[in-house]
Amino acid sequence: MEKNKTKKPVDTWEIKDRIYRLISSKQPVVRIIKSRNILWFDPEKKYEREIKYCENQSTVFVDEMKGVQRVGQIAFRDGILSVPKNKVTLQKLLSLYHPGNGSIYYEVDNEKEAASDLDIFEIEMEAMKAAMGMDLDHAEAVLRTEVGNRVSEMKSKELKRDLYIFAKQNPVLFLEIANDDNIEVRNKGIRAVEAGIIDLSQDQRTFKWKSTGRKLIEVPFDENPYSALAAWFKTDDGIDVYKSVEKQLK
Repeated sequence: MEKNKTKKPVDTWEIKDRIYRLISSKQPVVRIIKSRNILWFDPEKKYEREIKYCENQSTVFVDEMKGVQRVGQIAFRDGILSVPKNKVTLQKLLSLYHPGNGSIYYEVDNEKEAASDLDIFEIEMEAMKAAMGMDLDHAEAVLRTEVGNRVSEMKSKELKRDLYIFAKQNPVLFLEIANDDNIEVRNKGIRAVEAGIIDLSQDQRTFKWKSTGRKLIEVPFDENPYSALAAWFKTDDGIDVYKSVEKQLK
């Protein structure tokens, strides 16, 4: 009767050149990391095994090494360590077992970084396209979140220029603000106060008609007054006031 044969695990390690990069923003000329006296927990054997990098060994596990152990140095130069494909032992130590992976350094994944860069470029293009097609009222509302009341003093070309800069430098935030349904309504409220159509009390808790002193709303505690006003403009009580504000701002 034939005995059951245990299949040897398939080695899926990809033979290729690999690059490792230090995580720290401060890149020393040379940074040497630990290459010996490292413990790694083996989930199959269920105990910690000592590992080290030896240039003349085909394994990183000390209990599997044979003969003289010539310990190698692991040195990053200007934040980079390039390991050619023939140095599989060092690559496996750095990619699979070293405790510094993810905290001291990381393996560069060109395909992943390219995909990430592409995502960023696409978001930047989307933001710039949105900025270029935006009318002045919406542009003013969006830019006000970035530069504050100074936007009211800007000429149209200056406003557009700063809008493009905002879209290019922070495209994610730009798109988030540009797609906010309340942003234009909120901006109209700010402009109404600046124009003296609506009055906001000194404690920023009460909005009133400037001409008659009639109270419009009390701002809920801990809420931004203009966010509260924008929300109120959309209610049955506030919609007529908003329409009146729009007419007076034109």
